Amino acid sequence: MPIALVAFAVLLCFVPPALAQDGKELHLDAIKLPKGFSISVYAKNVPNARSMALSPSGILFVGSRVAGNVYALLDTDQDFKVDRRHLIATGLLMPNGVAFKDGALYVAEVNRVWRFDDIEHNLNPPPKPVLVSDRFPTDKGHGWKYIHFGPDGKLYVPVGAPCNACQSDDPYAAIVRMDPDGQNQEVFARGIRNTVGFDWDPRTQELWFTDNGRDNLGDNFPPDELNHAPKPGMHFGYPFCHGNGVADVEVAPTADCSRYTPAAMALGPHVASLGMEFYRGKMFPKQYRGQIFIAEHGSWNRTDPLGYRITLVRLKNNQAVSYEVFAQGWLTDGEPQPSPWGRPVDLEMLPDGSMLVSDDHSGTIYRIAYQK
Repeated sequence: MPIALVAFAVLLCFVPPALAQDGKELHLDAIKLPKGFSISVYAKNVPNARSMALSPSGILFVGSRVAGNVYALLDTDQDFKVDRRHLIATGLLMPNGVAFKDGALYVAEVNRVWRFDDIEHNLNPPPKPVLVSDRFPTDKGHGWKYIHFGPDGKLYVPVGAPCNACQSDDPYAAIVRMDPDGQNQEVFARGIRNTVGFDWDPRTQELWFTDNGRDNLGDNFPPDELNHAPKPGMHFGYPFCHGNGVADVEVAPTADCSRYTPAAMALGPHVASLGMEFYRGKMFPKQYRGQIFIAEHGSWNRTDPLGYRITLVRLKNNQAVSYEVFAQGWLTDGEPQPSPWGRPVDLEMLPDGSMLVSDDHSGTIYRIAYQK
């Protein structure tokens, strides 16, 4: 699509604290957290808020999937409540992924990555976007992307499987990486159905990522996965094997799962594990530092809904050793079954050590903080 056909717009406004959030009622009193933690609203009315990226100056950039927008949120008085926003782009195709590097904002559509140069100093109006790469498939199924720059300075971009469970060639079902200018694109890891969140361990500089398990094999199988990729070239089993080495009964019932890398931690079935981040701050107690937080968007295809929460995977000696619930309550009781009032998507740490959580269902970004 020519750049002229993509509609870019600008909006500057102040957000009154009492403004309703996309017409949906929030129930923060229902959120259960460990002792000493609290949750508050950081930003309201951010339609379909998905992936987040924080710039060095403190501007929070937020992508969307359904809305087609990219937002810039500012807390100008530093009271942990957004009071100014800009609409950086609109009319894009599932611009879920945002990343920041060297003063530029990178935005991923389904088949393209754009770059907005010197964006912190040019919010109104934003700069004309520069095309970084348009060499990604156009499939919308699992086509929305989470993007992140690795310790090697390369931009990592996932390409989901174009199906529920099928064999497909590169670059499908993989994580690819490329230079910031889009050159030298290569597959980093394979056998990944659909990852929408990854991060690097600050101690080892090794990649960890979530992956959504396939559908239509029952309520409790397969699990979503947390995976560990310490080096390039690893294969994580999809579509042949799932979780800790269980063959797919439809695609490859006799598969030798020992050929593939098993999950570092099997997560809940169909919880839609999305954004994940290592905790690098100092606000939370020591037992949380260096551990992995995961945003679970929640099941849509399970008899009893599961997810709609933030979980914690603890590591020891570079191995995942436990999986537990950290925050829950976005799923309320109801008839004929529980229903969500919010759905966590991504996590981002603020400089003070508190944690932001995006919610695309209510169009809200929360802040979780700790105080003794």
